[in-house]
Amino acid sequence: VVLPLWMPDYFKGIRRPWKGVLMFGPPGTGKTMLAKAVATECGTTFFNVSSSTLASKYRGESEKMVRCLFEMARQNAPSTIFIDEIDSLCTSRGKDGEYESSRRVKSEILTQLDGCTSSDESDKKVMVLAATNFPWDLDEALRRRLEKRIYIPLPGLDERKELLKINLKEVEVSDDLEMTSLADKLEGHSGDDITNVCRDASMNGMRRKIAGKRPEEIRRMGAEDMAEPITMADFVQATNRISPSVSKEDIKKHEQWRDEYGSC
Repeated sequence: VVLPLWMPDYFKGIRRPWKGVLMFGPPGTGKTMLAKAVATECGTTFFNVSSSTLASKYRGESEKMVRCLFEMARQNAPSTIFIDEIDSLCTSRGKDGEYESSRRVKSEILTQLDGCTSSDESDKKVMVLAATNFPWDLDEALRRRLEKRIYIPLPGLDERKELLKINLKEVEVSDDLEMTSLADKLEGHSGDDITNVCRDASMNGMRRKIAGKRPEEIRRMGAEDMAEPITMADFVQATNRISPSVSKEDIKKHEQWRDEYGSC
């Protein structure tokens, strides 16, 4: 997404940029945050849309909004359109319970995707960036148009250590807190899960301070009275309270889809 904007002279002809990029993987792994990082790095026009943005109860209005979105992107090119949770917009056509209006919206998105990079002018590039937790529900034609399909997995050991450091940089931690050991215990946790574990562990000191106190006494306590370094025991309690949000079956399904359709 970023390099074609930095080196437009190189990305021409057979090296032309991807017209669409799909990020898929378990929830909480940072797909939406990656899109925000891309927007910041590119410094170009960035359209952040969801299914609710393009939904309307009036006949033909949703398709019109899709057309307007892509026309605005072309007028403000180079630009990037980010569609979060794209599976809610573009499930496979022909499924039971599919409405005619829903099918028309999908057809319009596919048509616009085909046309968004028809121009070879380097300053008129429109890229579509999409994210989903359910790639197997996507329409086959959309899957073809999102040419680059990137799997965003759960964080590995080194990534978990970095996430812990980021989450704990503003709080005091005790000397017994060993990041590598803690990161190892958090295997199978997503980025969001690790943030939740850190939040829960950071409140354990406060829970100990207010235990057995009356409401009036608690109200008189300030933040400095609650301050206490976070210990390894706090994290052990937090991990016992907060389970991973992603199951092994979910990971297996994503890995199977990656092996079949991924293009990393």
